[in-house]
This record gives sequence, C-alpha cells and structure tokens, in this order.
Amino acid sequence: MTASLSDVEATALAAVDEAAIAHLLLELLAVPSVTGSAAESELQHVLARHLERMDLEVDLWSMNLPELREHPRFPGCEAPRTEAWGLVGGTPQVGDGPSLVLQGHVDVVPPGDLAQWPGDPFQPRVTGDVVHARGACDMKAGVVAILAALAAIRAAGARLRGQVSAHFVVSEEDGGLGAFGTLLRGYTGDACVITEPTSGALMTANAGALTFRIDVPGRATHGSTRYAGVSAIDAYLPVHRALARLEARRNTGADPLMSRYPIPYPLSVGTVQAGDWASSVPDLLVAEGRLGVRLGEDPARARNELEACVAEACAADPWLRSRPATVTWPGGQFASGRLPAGHPLASLVADAHVDVTGGPRPAEQGAPYGSDLRLYAGAGIPTLQYGPGDVTLAHGPRESVHVSEVVTVTRTLVLAALRMVGTK
Repeated sequence: MTASLSDVEATALAAVDEAAIAHLLLELLAVPSVTGSAAESELQHVLARHLERMDLEVDLWSMNLPELREHPRFPGCEAPRTEAWGLVGGTPQVGDGPSLVLQGHVDVVPPGDLAQWPGDPFQPRVTGDVVHARGACDMKAGVVAILAALAAIRAAGARLRGQVSAHFVVSEEDGGLGAFGTLLRGYTGDACVITEPTSGALMTANAGALTFRIDVPGRATHGSTRYAGVSAIDAYLPVHRALARLEARRNTGADPLMSRYPIPYPLSVGTVQAGDWASSVPDLLVAEGRLGVRLGEDPARARNELEACVAEACAADPWLRSRPATVTWPGGQFASGRLPAGHPLASLVADAHVDVTGGPRPAEQGAPYGSDLRLYAGAGIPTLQYGPGDVTLAHGPRESVHVSEVVTVTRTLVLAALRMVGTK
C-alpha cells in the first residue's frame, strides 16, 4: 500500500478473502458455460445465489428474446439459443451518492480441438498460482473479482452513499445480447468498469468488429473436365487479395491508443467452405470473417468499404464481372467505443491500482477487439476495462490466469468503488 487509507477502506481490504477467491474461481470454471448453452443459463443462477447470500438487491430475469431481436439497435448474435438470463445485484443505497457498475460476462467460447488441451477444458488444473481452464481469463477471473470485491465491501459493513452493482451478462462472445438486454431493462450507472483481461492496463477504448460473409459463385462440372467449369475457390482468390489490400489501407494513421498493435484493426477470414464432392468442381465458396472497426468510425462506413472492395475485385475479374460475389453481415456487429478523454474514472482506477500494488500507474490503451464497452458507452455510461489475465491467452488451449492477479484486481475494485460512491 502506498496511500493512507480510511478506516473503512482498510477494513474492506482486510476482508478480501484470497482462499475464497481461488475456490470460487474453480467453482465457476467447472461450469461449461459456452455461449448459448444450457450451462450459460445455469451459471447465471449460480451467481444469483452468491449475490443473494451477500444480502444484495438481486434481479434475475428471463429475457424476451423475440422482443430483443426485433429491436432496431439489436447488436446481433451468432450462437443459437432458446433462452437468455439477465442478472443484476446491487448494494443497498442509503444516500444520494453516485453509482458504479462492475460488469462481466459469464459465457465462454467452445474449447476447440480437445487434443490440444492437456485435459478436460472444464476441469480446472492448478499449478502453483496459475489456474488453467477454458474461461480462466476470459473472463471468469474478472467475474470472481467483482463478486469478491462486493463481498469484501459487505463484510466491512460499509454504509455507502451511492450504489455499487454487478451486471453479469450472457452472450458477450457473440454480440452482446446480454448487456443490451440489461441496459434496455433500465439498469444504468454513473460509471462502469468491465473486468475483461487487461494485464494490469486500463483499456479506455475498444475497436469494433463486424462479422461478414462473402458468397462467391463458380460453375460445377466433373473434376475430370474441370476446364469446362469454374472453381469457386479460384474465383475467390482475387477477392481474398483485395481484402488484404483493404486491411492495409484501413490501418494507416491509427489512433494513438492503438499504436502498440502491429495491426490495430485486423481484417481476417476465419472460415472458408467450398464444394460438396471431391471429384466435382465447386460451384460455391462461402468465406466468413471479421472486419475491424476503427475508433470513432461509423460501422456503416466500414461495411460500405468492404462491400466496395469486393465489388471492385469482382469488376476486375472476367468470371465475377457478370456474376459478382455477394456480401452479407450475419452475427455479431460490434461498434467501437471509448471513455471520454480526461474522464475521472481512469484516474480513479489508476490511483487505486497504484495504492494496492505500490507500482507504477497502469498504462492507458485501446483494445483491438469488440466488447460490451461500446454498449455501455453508447448508453451514456463512461466505461473502461480493467481486469485480471492476459487476453492473448483467451480463446486458446493455453488459457490461464494467476490467482494473484485476481486478488490485485479485487483490491483495486474495492478501493475504486468505495472512493467513487462514498461512505457515510
């Protein structure tokens, strides 16, 4: 500690239970809460019980999916689902102080190739201080930090002038349906901290990401007479090269917050599917990927640029000129978002981090991926990301987190929350 603490701050920090943090992390990681699965809903009910045991004001509700999907600002989704649960828990408010939202998503991506994991991805393994499992850093460690911070504040008996609330949301990985539904239900705050993995940095901006699909036509024939047909694979190649040139153009003059990344706004093709028989020339290729959205850029402009790029490539190709590829936009549609320059939330969290660690102030930077930040910022709630874990380990078989990082973030959240909402 580097600063003199108030009595309530010291008491709350002393109430941070490191053993309970480790135990809770293992409990949550054992729930395979893949986006859209029944276990995603199960975890929301598990977390609701934890919030209720703290004697918080808890709202657990089943979201009206048809109504949300018809909303003009619906952020899109990719995973099939039949239900979605919202969950908010808030401290009792005994004054007129400001409110702080601590937000985390409960869903995780599928584990992928199980052969690349040293064991079951949903049976966490502990090596010293490190916990290894799907969702360890993205972002159940952050969810645990929120729960542990609230538990410490409650255990300290702090009487808050304002309110600290937890928003636990589903469907972040495929568009943000959970956060969208939570905000639409009327939950708001004067500021928000999302505990995504940031390796100790403050992420005050997020680039966006738009999922695209490109259908490229060919002409089928028997493989032995391929010269009589046109392979959709060959037809796609000039489009792919044009996308690479578009990525290069869109990454000139990036915002300083994104300067640490070799490619601040990546354009990547994630899946390519063509053909249905080995001895046939494929008559359709479907390429799906994601287009990075620059900070402050209208997503419609980004979509227009990619569509124009594909149209130009088709116009220059003898086959595609008369039968151009088509572009559609399924799945998640993440706009960019950022904390207003100079907003005191950044200093609040940075000062708390320094007071906890005794180290240097955390760096302030942007993130090259989409997240729920843009939904909270778009709702007028100043938001940043600060949480345990290294995002480069997310979505892969090496996903892990140091419990000590979770403890540090928990302590920082305790101080930041108490200082923002005030005590009586």
